Amino acid sequence: MTEAAHRAGHADRYAICAHGLTKRYPGTEAVRGVDLHVRPGETFAFLGPNGAGKSTTIAMLCALARPSSGQATVAGADIRTQPQQVRRGVGLLFQHSAVDPDLSLERNLHLHARLYGLSRARCRSRSATLLDLTGLTERRRDRVRTLSGGLRRRLEIARALLHEPGVLFLDEPTVGLDPHARAQIWDHLARLRAEHRTTVFVTTHYLDEAEHCDRIAILDRGRVVARGTPAALKAAVGDDRVRVRTGDDAAAATALRHDLALRPTAGPDGLTVAVAAGPQQVPRLCAALAARGIPVHAITLVEPTLDDVFFHHTGRRITRPGPLLGHDAPAPGPGFGDRR
Repeated sequence: MTEAAHRAGHADRYAICAHGLTKRYPGTEAVRGVDLHVRPGETFAFLGPNGAGKSTTIAMLCALARPSSGQATVAGADIRTQPQQVRRGVGLLFQHSAVDPDLSLERNLHLHARLYGLSRARCRSRSATLLDLTGLTERRRDRVRTLSGGLRRRLEIARALLHEPGVLFLDEPTVGLDPHARAQIWDHLARLRAEHRTTVFVTTHYLDEAEHCDRIAILDRGRVVARGTPAALKAAVGDDRVRVRTGDDAAAATALRHDLALRPTAGPDGLTVAVAAGPQQVPRLCAALAARGIPVHAITLVEPTLDDVFFHHTGRRITRPGPLLGHDAPAPGPGFGDRR
């Protein structure tokens, strides 16, 4: 089988298929040989901090930036030779603002829908549905420039969903949204997958959003350093941790070492023990302490997190820059984004 035929076969099986995707700028390599295979109907996430290369990869996959090397197909179209077909088959939420500040919310949505060939009746129907989803119905006749940053973000999410694309790219989709609005967006994305088999590709540095996804790829300095389901990635990091506070932590530590061959460490909140299969070990640990007459005041099971996974592969933690949830962010500036 020729290489071209091999790639064509992969394009039929995957909504997104990339091999060796690279983007170089003068003096830097923003994306370094990314390989991706995303199945139709899958919710997939790039997890990584600012500067990891997430936005640059999205730009290439949406045929908005030409790769320096490598190939990719998205929604069955080649990003190099069929860029217009790629753009019509995807929806994209930019990281920075892409709506007209001098038009009303409703007019912005109608204009975008008409550009994608929706009928006037369908424009009105989809606009009303998505304005309701994002909590913007009462502001539908207001100009975009009157919105806070968080409300503008909701409008941009609605705009990306208007034409019901087969592949939806969301670049940091919920920055600035309050928890209720974030939950609404993820509920809608789940419905898209269940009802329409829409493939959703998210970039995020929010750990809880990555947990919504079927699979994730951890991106660091332009390279994919780990990929898999959230559960599998966390399981591969190592043991669960049990934190226990007792009536006599010194005696409890001795009991755990002698009776269960564990290695507890003491801290201000009690003892911490690394164990495999934590949920099954908690009753055994409690029984061992009870047999010694040591009262247990509190016990907590702490499973590995995606932040632990990122630290394991990169030696750094993912920080959460920007506004706290529940506070609107300042409106972002124009343009697609920095070279990341």
